[in-house]
Amino acid sequence: MNSKELTIVIVTFKSERTLFSCLESIPNNIDVIIVENSKNEHFKKNIESKFNNVKCILSGENKGYAVANNLGLRNVTTKYALVLNPDATLEQNTINNFLNTAEEIKNFWLIGPGNDQARQYDFKDKNIIEVKNIRGFAIFFNLKNFEKKFFDENFFLYFEEIDLCERVKKNKGKIFLDKNIIINHKGAKSVEITQKIELEKNRNWHWMWSTFYFHKKHKGFLIAFMIIFPKLVSSIVRTVFYILTFNKMKKEIYYSRMNGILNSILGKKSWYRPPLD
Repeated sequence: MNSKELTIVIVTFKSERTLFSCLESIPNNIDVIIVENSKNEHFKKNIESKFNNVKCILSGENKGYAVANNLGLRNVTTKYALVLNPDATLEQNTINNFLNTAEEIKNFWLIGPGNDQARQYDFKDKNIIEVKNIRGFAIFFNLKNFEKKFFDENFFLYFEEIDLCERVKKNKGKIFLDKNIIINHKGAKSVEITQKIELEKNRNWHWMWSTFYFHKKHKGFLIAFMIIFPKLVSSIVRTVFYILTFNKMKKEIYYSRMNGILNSILGKKSWYRPPLD
């Protein structure tokens, strides 16, 4: 298979420490597009000077996972694209295995690597199986099926790949998992951040906002409300409890959960951005 049929897209935000390991694991004959969620010109110059196969696009601000990945994917001119987290590293044969599987199953929409995902399924005597969804740290796209419509940009963080897989299935598309494709993923290591509480507030706000939005989009408002209501009650109770017990950190975290839920229920955009710069 021709490696020039593939471009790798990596979205970064304060990811320098983990990113270099990722880039060093990618063969230098594979084009890479990095979308840095900032206006950090120094980052761009540093990366492009060290890696000849890398083009860095600055988004100008933290636009989140969906918008930034779409920006990268719409700049891809090859047949296939691999969306990859910056805290992931490839094995020596990862790219060849992806391309071989793409050649074998020409009607695919998405392919995911094996790793721990394979444990969820019974492959029996097969190496490749059709699945309902794949994890977002590594998604291999057959670009001709998407017509420049990739991730839902209403999501800022969380549920983007689950939503993508739902849309693929609704369009009768096929998603595969190949247990011979291995990508090492550290998980939750993409961002270099010292303000732990701000990161936790961000995670809680967006997890709750995205949970309700996802279920409302695919199941309707009523079912989404039934799913989120216990979480809303819990977040309110815990916020009050931690106010009364003077636990400022816990209070702020559960207040963020409550705020994310309420904003999503009220139909407001995913607006929360933590002060992490």
